[in-house]
Amino acid sequence: MTNDPVNNVSSASRALANDIIQRVAKLVSDAEAETKPLELDPYRSQLFELFVMADAAGFVSEEAEIDLTADNLCRELAKHWGLTAATQDAMEAQSKLPPEHVNKMRTLWSVLRLWMEWDYAWKRWEEFHTGDTRQ
Repeated sequence: MTNDPVNNVSSASRALANDIIQRVAKLVSDAEAETKPLELDPYRSQLFELFVMADAAGFVSEEAEIDLTADNLCRELAKHWGLTAATQDAMEAQSKLPPEHVNKMRTLWSVLRLWMEWDYAWKRWEEFHTGDTRQ
């Protein structure tokens, strides 16, 4: 396995992270096309599966070789959807974001919230289940 000399990140790790980001973006597009919120199944459970995949790869940590914490995942999605540039342009022009970007921003907030909630619960799981003798 070759490593990326600049970031010392394996190409397999980079490919997996990019795949997760692309799959989240596709899932969001699918939900939007069906005019269904991400918070409802099947989208919620599919997004959770991607969260679990990212966590299992060690990406849901700020110290990870590839950081797919909620903030960085959403930063990547914002770039992918052109929200970063659109927001900067709107601020410079002191104008409102176009409606399509506002809708995408709302979806991005949903991804951010869900990803953060799962990360919080995932990290605290043992705290509430260690020593639990109930079967």
